Amino acid sequence: MPRPETLVPARMRRVAIVAAPPRLRDALAEVADAGTVELSGALAPAAGEAVEALRRLERTAGRLDGASQPRLRRRAPAMAELERRGARELLAGEVALRQRAERAVAHGSFALLAGWTPQGELSALRERLSAVGAGVVELALPPGETPPTLLEPVRVARPFKLLVETYGAVPYGDVDPTPFAAPIFFLMFGMMFGDTGDGLLLIAAALLLRHTRHPRLAAARRLWPFPAVAGACAVVFGLLYGELFGPTGILPALWTAPLDHPTTLLLVGAAIGIVLLLGAHALGAVNRLRERGPRAALLAPSGIAGLLVLIGGVLLVLGFAYVAAIAVAGAAVVTLGASLLYAGFRDDSPRGALGVLQRLIELFDALLRTGSNVLSFTRLAAFGLMHAAIGEVVVDGTRALAGGAAGYLAAAVLFVLGSALAFALEALVVGVQALRLEYYELFSRVFVEEGRPFRPWSIPLLDDEEAP
Repeated sequence: MPRPETLVPARMRRVAIVAAPPRLRDALAEVADAGTVELSGALAPAAGEAVEALRRLERTAGRLDGASQPRLRRRAPAMAELERRGARELLAGEVALRQRAERAVAHGSFALLAGWTPQGELSALRERLSAVGAGVVELALPPGETPPTLLEPVRVARPFKLLVETYGAVPYGDVDPTPFAAPIFFLMFGMMFGDTGDGLLLIAAALLLRHTRHPRLAAARRLWPFPAVAGACAVVFGLLYGELFGPTGILPALWTAPLDHPTTLLLVGAAIGIVLLLGAHALGAVNRLRERGPRAALLAPSGIAGLLVLIGGVLLVLGFAYVAAIAVAGAAVVTLGASLLYAGFRDDSPRGALGVLQRLIELFDALLRTGSNVLSFTRLAAFGLMHAAIGEVVVDGTRALAGGAAGYLAAAVLFVLGSALAFALEALVVGVQALRLEYYELFSRVFVEEGRPFRPWSIPLLDDEEAP
């Protein structure tokens, strides 16, 4: 059954798989086929008839074939028969099942295995287990144990979960940032790589990746939405900048040409950074509230205290530039935010003069980092300017060579090679920089802890007529 789309990780339930010992193998086979239960505890050492048969097969015929991918039969097979047929995958499945069965705890006439499963999967799991004479029982949450995290973002954001998962596991109960992380990443990429021609090339590469059947690209095929959306954003900013494989003059700038108004671009980059940081602080405050309660949400640098410092700093800058009264309000807000930060640092520092000094250093560091984080977003403009400058060098060189048959040929070669080199280098660098801004400037505020990803046990279950 499809899982609901939410802005928080899926609700998890602590459960026990319960079966009479003769039914334990059938129950575990159904659990493996469902692929919705993470069984707790360390695996038992591999031992028994199945593992010995598998080792004999791999010693004699399996060295060139790689590791066996486990499969299971619905009914318990004879190990000798599987060995005779060379059914390495089924033997590997039986070994994995036996390792988990050895962890079962006997309780009267039943065997129990504890684990985690999404709340939305409980009903289907009960039906599966009842069909083989087993059951599932909900358990209380163990003290001090945090459930694993399963992200199920809204469908349109689901292909971009990798942006969050490569940073780390979202703590259970925190807000899933995937719906916000994806558009932010592509906005930053497009602003730094704004070129209509290069964006169209990225879209073409994404479509080729989606439809390729080359075995070496099979694993990367599911990533095709990344270059597709990145290319679309580059096209949009290319139209705003008036760039088509550099400032060729073919397209008019719908907004501003980067090299003509660099200061405007730098200010816009900083403004975008402020907006994104405000959102990260707001999301961080929600997460601190869910993790540790109101006090942490109020006093944490990633919570309301840090948010006030950022807002006050922005008001100070605006006040000095325009209206003095705004600067006074900004100073008051910064003072309030700094006071809250100092109170929060007091919880984790020693008493006395040494504690005061430590808190003051931490406060100074927090204030300094807030300013540096805002300035860090000026790289959105800096890399946009670099892209335009490299393109202008290629375009100027092309124009200088043009003239006569040989000159036009040399100009064409220079334009193609220069544009290709700039595209390859800048696409990689800009992608890394967009990730860097998202991870270090934004995610560092959204998350201060790390969760544990949900890893369900899953082995395909074959009907007897399908099994070898």
